[in-house]
Amino acid sequence: MYSIQPSCWSEHGELTAVMLCAPSCLDVPDLKTAENVQWSAPVLNARAMENFMELKGTLQHAGVKVIDYSTELQGEAKQLSEQLLNRYFVRDLACVFGNEMLPGEAGSSIRRPEYGHAHALLEKWFPKNFQASKETGDVLEFGDVMVLNKDAVLINIGVRTSKQGVDRVKEKLFEAGFTEIGIIDLPRSSDTLHLDMNCNVANEDVVIAKSFMRYFPVYVMTACSTRFDMAEQFFNRHGFEVYWLEKYNTIPDINFLNLNPETLLVSKKATKQQFKNHPLLQKKNIVEIEVTELEKGGGGIRCMTLPLVRKL
Repeated sequence: MYSIQPSCWSEHGELTAVMLCAPSCLDVPDLKTAENVQWSAPVLNARAMENFMELKGTLQHAGVKVIDYSTELQGEAKQLSEQLLNRYFVRDLACVFGNEMLPGEAGSSIRRPEYGHAHALLEKWFPKNFQASKETGDVLEFGDVMVLNKDAVLINIGVRTSKQGVDRVKEKLFEAGFTEIGIIDLPRSSDTLHLDMNCNVANEDVVIAKSFMRYFPVYVMTACSTRFDMAEQFFNRHGFEVYWLEKYNTIPDINFLNLNPETLLVSKKATKQQFKNHPLLQKKNIVEIEVTELEKGGGGIRCMTLPLVRKL
């Protein structure tokens, strides 16, 4: 059990505790194998581990408490986990909403074992915060979820998250203190797999988003009513200007992480000039790290980090 008390009310507050997981011990030796496991290119474990250590070290240097759950596994669970290729994409496994932590449910069978491993540890570490649940088939991966602020949560239903999965947790989100849940249904393709491959919070008042999202409505739920907004209206009502990107490299340009209100952690492959082109982002401290080998798995820095505590 850790002395940490999970608490997250935004995507941009100062990050003080995070869960990671080291990559598996396996190489993905050739392009055919990579395609079969839905990765973009072959991956060498040694390089992936170098990337992971740079990510972990950068977070620790910034004063963030880092928990690598792979070091806590034992016996058969440890042996199995070391062969799970996607286990370092911890964002999908669970999410802290306010002071409550809810479990995800895998939208792909290849990922199901790691959910069980992580949930057992989270329940052990945070028994007062983690709300365990049985598998229902109502899938929900938290790469599809953004905690915008103390009032609003945005969720994408698509390849890996179902409407039934949202229904399973919506009452718990209202009980946690959020007043609105926005549901958006984005295209189902490898380039739009999760919400955080389409948009991300870059500042307390700026969301970066792919330009096509402006055409999509958001179904807005409160505890007692429903309505529709367009995506930009939804963000605007909750205090965010939308910075629409016409050109982008999906994973490095969209999938970054807020270290604190002044600092973004980004891939070395990210188009840094896109941040400088927006007046509200020009003073951002941009910290670059090498995660190219890890990105070949189909996700970026946000996918690889599960925030446990962000300061208000």
